[in-house]
Amino acid sequence: MKKLVVLLLLSGLGFFAKGQTGDAAIAAIDAERQQITAERLKLEEAFDAEDAICYTKFFVNSCLNSVKPRRREAMAGLKLREVALNEQERRQKAADQIRKTEEKSSLEALQQAAERRTQALEDTKEREERTRQKAEERGALQQNEALNANEAANRLQGSKDMARARAEKQAATAEEVKKFNAKQQEAMERKASRDKKQREQTKAPAAPLPASK
Repeated sequence: MKKLVVLLLLSGLGFFAKGQTGDAAIAAIDAERQQITAERLKLEEAFDAEDAICYTKFFVNSCLNSVKPRRREAMAGLKLREVALNEQERRQKAADQIRKTEEKSSLEALQQAAERRTQALEDTKEREERTRQKAEERGALQQNEALNANEAANRLQGSKDMARARAEKQAATAEEVKKFNAKQQEAMERKASRDKKQREQTKAPAAPLPASK
């Protein structure tokens, strides 16, 4: 029976605190507890006054005994309200704790999700940066290879040009030597021809034939 009364009181308190959560609900419970305390003091004063009246009567004990059941019943009602109120407070605090835990978990989940998104963005940026750097490195390598190829081709062409120039110079020198030798030979031949003519011109006349006897 007592449990049923407590449940009924809890239902009433639940309706009283309906729509109130957290600090507001606790404040309402505290206000109700203060109301119970005030009612208890008022009842105590009333029953004390009745007891005082009983002491003025002839049948004191009979009068006091008639007051006691009503006092117990009234105080029991207040006690049940206090028990129900304490249970409501316990439930409210438990609900608040669960709510705070859920809010904290939700906040942590949101923070973790935000951190994951931030990390994913950073990873994407790093991958893009690495890809860009690799592309630049490949481009620079290809450019260097092209420059090296051009330099090698230029060096080869330069070597060919130098070889051709040397060959042309050697050929020109050989031609000059050939012409010089030809001129020398021609000069020698002319000199030899002149010398021969001079010898023939300066040759002594032949001796006369002896006279016949």
